Amino acid sequence: MDTSATVVAFVVGTAINTWVMAYGARRLLNVRFSLFRTITAGAVGQGAANPIITSLIGDLGERREVTPMLWFVCLGFACALLVSMTLLVLWEAFVPTGSVPSPLSWFGGVRSRVARTRRYWRITFIFLRHGLGPYLRGRTRPPSPEQRERLARELTRALEQAGVAFVKLGQVMSTRRDVLPPEFVSELGRLQDRAAPVPWPEIERVVQEELGALPEDVFAAFDRTPLAAASVAQVHTATLRSGEDVVVKIQRPGIRSVVERDLDIVGRLARTLQGRADWAKAFGVVDLADGFAAALREELDFRVEARNMASVAAARGSDVVIPHPYGDLCTGRVLVMQRLDGVALGKAGPRIDGQGMDRTKLAHTLLDTVLRQIVLDGVFHADPHPGNIMLLDDGRLGLIDFGSVGRLDTELRGCLQRMLLAMNRGDAVAVTDAFLEVVARPDELDEQGLARALGAFMTRHLGAGSTPDMAMFTDLFRLVARYDLAVPAEIAAVFRALATLEGGLSELAPGFGIVNEAQEFGETYLRERLRPASLQEAATDELMGLLPMLRRLPRRLDRITAAAEAGRLSINVRLFADEGDRRTVTGLLQQVLLTILASTAGVMAVLLLGLKGGPVMTPSVTLYQFFGYCGLVVCSVLSLRVLAVIFRR
Repeated sequence: MDTSATVVAFVVGTAINTWVMAYGARRLLNVRFSLFRTITAGAVGQGAANPIITSLIGDLGERREVTPMLWFVCLGFACALLVSMTLLVLWEAFVPTGSVPSPLSWFGGVRSRVARTRRYWRITFIFLRHGLGPYLRGRTRPPSPEQRERLARELTRALEQAGVAFVKLGQVMSTRRDVLPPEFVSELGRLQDRAAPVPWPEIERVVQEELGALPEDVFAAFDRTPLAAASVAQVHTATLRSGEDVVVKIQRPGIRSVVERDLDIVGRLARTLQGRADWAKAFGVVDLADGFAAALREELDFRVEARNMASVAAARGSDVVIPHPYGDLCTGRVLVMQRLDGVALGKAGPRIDGQGMDRTKLAHTLLDTVLRQIVLDGVFHADPHPGNIMLLDDGRLGLIDFGSVGRLDTELRGCLQRMLLAMNRGDAVAVTDAFLEVVARPDELDEQGLARALGAFMTRHLGAGSTPDMAMFTDLFRLVARYDLAVPAEIAAVFRALATLEGGLSELAPGFGIVNEAQEFGETYLRERLRPASLQEAATDELMGLLPMLRRLPRRLDRITAAAEAGRLSINVRLFADEGDRRTVTGLLQQVLLTILASTAGVMAVLLLGLKGGPVMTPSVTLYQFFGYCGLVVCSVLSLRVLAVIFRR
């Protein structure tokens, strides 16, 4: 019994000492570390405490007075604490926080980690098999035009074999003319999102889990044969109890975990590439991967798509039909919306010719709708390819699949409107000003050179006798890359939508000039804005915005003039008004002060250790030398605190 009590007391005492060491080390360093690192450092300090204290007390000889012994125990404890702090600082220096997952997390999700690793190696093997290994390692010279064509083809095939997330990544990359050469844009644009249909029992289970009942209990009729099947979802037709024909979009079972695993791999590949390859750093592949991951996660939540449909449909009227969702039947994995009777635009050629429809009029209506969504409403369909555009039985056009929707705030829309009007006038300076409001400008920018380049660009593509086409956008993006301008994701989505739409319009009405029609749209919009009613409305809006300021202006002017007349007018300027600036300066001052204190303590400790004589504590240590050792401990603690902050940053 006594032995058990002794063991328990020893274990409890060791645990308490370890916790004290861990907490003391982290508190003195004033930097947060993971629980595993902190406890490990505390345990090492606890392990070092006994030998250090025993060695110091052994110096007292056979006569062990209580007071000197207590002082040496405290010094030994401080040295052990110093060991814990040193371990934490060295750990942070060689293995920064976040660079390696915590061992505590290694034991959780072992199965998923093994599956992810297997998937990672499979994808890596796919890329290696297509000859992309050297580009993943970043050890290649810039490819020649012939090599670029071959590389683009192999990359497209590799992405197609890698699965849903990589196919969609390729589709997004194909719209980034601002970062990819034309060969890649052309090849990646051929990627198709196809998949085999999911068996009916699995689809039925998803509907039951999401809607709480079997399909036949929710719908009056439900067609078990899918209308279409893609990698993320498949579509079935159904009829509501009220008799309305609807389309039910159902997410493929298990697709979310597959996509999340692949997105994790995409992110890891992007970070690896950006660290190894100059071309990846220039393209900003990590930002591209992060934006793609966020968009794809939104696409997996069908409630977002339902809201997108409602937002686009709520915008100003159009001749293009937008299906409305049935909100009470929409969940994260099931979307129920109005059924549009018709045929996809890509297959509508025979019907258009058979009914004698005006192809140019249809193309004009579609372009006008998308431009109004972009420029006036700020909510637009970001993926209007021919499969997402329908020719309805009544001759109108319809838009479907709102998983990808672009949004422009008022400021960006205003910039686009100003740029459109300036291009209409041929004013290169105004175009430059509006253009710089849209893009993120670098610290050093040759504005005169940019204005001249934009002027030459407008002369070449928009001047008299020129025929603008989509090559205009390619030249524009080359100009953006030449001046190191960063295109915001929202604006990139606009160009993506227009580039995608151009393919469908060319198929619908060969020879249809999207740029010329956009110019006409700009002229129409300009005429609308110059109408007396529009000018009056704009003036009223501006006046209403200025009214509160105008009301306060006389009172403030009176105060200023009164203060100037009495000689009390002063200007109060606050340096470091921003909280971030104050924190930065305070942190720097603290670091400098700690460095000075550590240096002072170190110098004083060395001087005290060098003094001869003084009160004797042990046969070999005087009181002055003891104070010198304490000074070295203080110097080490302060130095380690400074180093911990430096390594963490």
